[in-house]
Amino acid sequence: MDLNLSYSNISKFQVSEFILMGFPGIHTWQHWLSLPLALLYLLALTANILILIIINQEATLHQPMYHFLGILAVVDMGLATTIMPKILAIFWFNAKAISLPECFAQMYVIHCFVGMESGIFVCMAIDRYIAICKPLRYSSIITESFVVKATVFMALRNSLATIPVPVLAAQRHYCSQNQIEHCLCSNLGVTSLSCDDRTINSIYQLLLAWTLMGSDLALIILSYVLILHSVLKLISAEAASKALSTCTSHLILILFFYTVIIVISITHSAATTLPLVPVLLNVLHNVIPPALNPMVYALKNKELRQGFIRLLS
Repeated sequence: MDLNLSYSNISKFQVSEFILMGFPGIHTWQHWLSLPLALLYLLALTANILILIIINQEATLHQPMYHFLGILAVVDMGLATTIMPKILAIFWFNAKAISLPECFAQMYVIHCFVGMESGIFVCMAIDRYIAICKPLRYSSIITESFVVKATVFMALRNSLATIPVPVLAAQRHYCSQNQIEHCLCSNLGVTSLSCDDRTINSIYQLLLAWTLMGSDLALIILSYVLILHSVLKLISAEAASKALSTCTSHLILILFFYTVIIVISITHSAATTLPLVPVLLNVLHNVIPPALNPMVYALKNKELRQGFIRLLS
């Protein structure tokens, strides 16, 4: 009887805040990681702002492909800013506490921005497919109206599809543990602290990954298979090389983005033995692409390089 009453009292208790412990296993020296992470964040902001300025100032860059690149820059800055200030506050000021509403809001925004980045990669793949496989119809299909409609669709898709993630997490009961072995409010990290069944959370997370990320990746692969098929039919090797060169930077970013997501998913199953790996990869996946994307495009794209030189001069 006493045991039942004790359990009842514990189950009624609801924690008021979570404690973000940072990187598991290296709490004593994790503050040393703040410098490279801060530099990556600063690089991401600076590089993406420069991309936006160059695209705005250069009339030759007022094209759909560069509009998508500009949208990607905004998404990258939003994603990095969602997590980095809190991570740096944990390392520099020991500000580990985060309220439940703030935690669930961060969870939602991260899912939105990651889904949006994946969606923009799909739009860019379609843009390259039309440009290479149907060049005569490119100007009539890929218009400014198409860019606006595609962006609005992706924004609505991701903002609506990810609402259940924080809603389901908020419905769980957090009655004892409130220390999260993470630097941010990941869905699995937070719900693992709940005292009740979290099967529905895991199922929806898996469903979301397969429907959004899976469908995006399938469309991207299909686009590049069709592009490759079209390029291989070109008689001139120079024309084939020129066609593929316009896709190189895009492919590099896509490979990095989706490879890390797949690795994170795999390492989550081994988190009990190596808890640091998925947490570190999760953080890096949210800060390296925002820093990497503009640099890869600037290095591989002649028009952007020329615009950058003119901006500096």
